[in-house]
Amino acid sequence: MTDPTAYQKATDLVGSRARADVEREFKTLEAAAAAPQTQTQFSRGALSGYVWALGRADAAPVTGADSGGTPDLQLLSAEVDATLVQLADQSPRMVPRDYMRGVHDALAWVCGYSDEQPSGELTARP
Repeated sequence: MTDPTAYQKATDLVGSRARADVEREFKTLEAAAAAPQTQTQFSRGALSGYVWALGRADAAPVTGADSGGTPDLQLLSAEVDATLVQLADQSPRMVPRDYMRGVHDALAWVCGYSDEQPSGELTARP
């Protein structure tokens, strides 16, 4: 049996979370938002954040930064900061606010800044 307190190699981590935990959360969210009637801008943003954090996207979802694979904690944190700047900006925007909130919440969880996984807005709002 594996000791849950054992040291994890940096390659086993995405941000400050175990890669398996991030994969599981991504798959859970992806399944919940699979149907068009259950997709929201929030879930699309969170999924975009996870895809990039897992190294499956060429560019960061907000800044467009190229991570060249799985981004490190510093680059993930910079993207969280960028979402906060965008969310604070009250000027008209091309990207919906809920999308930005989804990206933020997913990456904040991946970085360990929040213990809440972004699953609170998985269904379409009436």
